[in-house]
Order: sequence, then structure tokens, then C-alpha cells
Amino acid sequence: MRLLASLLMLAGLAAGELTAADKKPLRALLITGGCCHDYATQKDLLKSGLEARLNIVVDHVHSPNKSTNPPLPIFSNPDYAKGYDVVIHDECAAGQTDPKVIAGVLAPHHNGIPAVNLHCAMHSYRFSNFRKPVKPGAANAKWFEYIGLQSTGHGPKKPIDITYEHNVPYITKGLKNWTTGNEELYNNVQVLPGTKVVARGTQGKNKAVVAWTKVYHGVRVFSTSLGHNNFTVADSRYLDFVARGLLWAVNREDAPIKKADK
Repeated sequence: MRLLASLLMLAGLAAGELTAADKKPLRALLITGGCCHDYATQKDLLKSGLEARLNIVVDHVHSPNKSTNPPLPIFSNPDYAKGYDVVIHDECAAGQTDPKVIAGVLAPHHNGIPAVNLHCAMHSYRFSNFRKPVKPGAANAKWFEYIGLQSTGHGPKKPIDITYEHNVPYITKGLKNWTTGNEELYNNVQVLPGTKVVARGTQGKNKAVVAWTKVYHGVRVFSTSLGHNNFTVADSRYLDFVARGLLWAVNREDAPIKKADK
């Protein structure tokens, strides 16, 4: 009887420790800034939307600069993501073309930190002849190899019909196909090896992959090209989708997702 009581007590302590670990919030670093988007608003929409759904604390690195090369602290510090569980790239930095800087931006992901990439992150850190399919291993292929898909532009701002695929079942679990408001459909120059399609978009006669995953040097990376306008970023369907993609990226499919109004 004493042995049984001791075992039950130890089991209770272990359960308590697990519960405490589960309560520890994830730490995310959200990077925003650059041209063409209302990042001042969207950074807050993303922070509040994700924190309403997940046990997570989202910190900002934001530049109010509206150029294609916004001055961001990450450009000079390859350890910028130290202490974080995940980095959310939502910057628009198409004018940042220095290979050394780009290597520094990629460094945390090369060294084990998962990532989520939103919208204009797909059109950042491009140089040389990036409008033609890049070759694996080429200097100008490194950002695309991390992302998992090469895109160079978009069409008009019109609604996009979103159709989910189930190549990564956790991310799309419980989600229903939907139609955005006026959004930008990013083109697909090429889908790189190892990329798994999560969702496709149709805008009139144009079709493209709009969400996907990639494993980069053993690190999980989730990306979606959706998210140009504030009403899309504020949409509960978009935020639910990004939240599930983030949990997949950090390998926490066991974590609870709270229902949220926005």
C-alpha cells in the first residue's frame, strides 16, 4: 500500500510538472516594416489575433519606414531571434539585396528556429535575375530555398477563392474553404523540392499556390502569400489558419487553440 501511495504521489507530481510546462507561453518574434502595406496596423492585428488563440507572447520588431529596404535591427544581428521559439517574417524588403545581410536573416532558421512567413516576405531579399527560375544552390536562390516557393509578382486586387489541400493535415484540420475580399494572388515561378502545398487560390482565370510548408535544414517553415489588406489580416479565418500553421512550425500540434471572434 505504501508503495502504491508513493507511485501515485510521484505520478501526481509528474502530471503537475507537465501542466506547468504546458502553461509556459510560446515566444514569437514578429518582424514588420517596409513598403506597400499598413504594417503599423497589421502588426497589432497579428499580435492580438494570435495571442487570443494561442498560449503565446508576440514581440515586435517594426520599422515605420515605407521603402523596399526598411532599416531593421535584424539586418546587422544574426542572433536576432535568440530566446524565441518562432520568427514570423512579415516584412517587405525587396530592396535588401546584400547576400551577407540575407545570410544573417536566415541564420536563426539555419540554426534551428522555426518560421512563419506572411505575404510580402515571399517578395523580399531578392537579387540578380530572380525573375527567372533560380537554380538550386545559386547565391540568389537561398531565400527561395528557405521559403520553398519562388514568386516574383501578383495580379490585381480581387477576391481569391481559397481551397485547402490536406498534404499537412494538422494545419487544415477543421478549416473550410473560403473567399477573401480584394487580395493579391502571388504568382508561382516554381515550387521547390520538398515543399508541400497546403492551399491554392483562384482569382478569375489565374490559379496559384497560396500556402505551403517546407522543412529547411531540419526546421519547419510555414508560409502563406495571403495577407495584403487589413481586413484579411483581421479575418478570423485567416488568423485561425496562421495560428495552426504556427503551431505546426513549432511542432506543438498538441497545444490548445482557443476560439476567438477575430
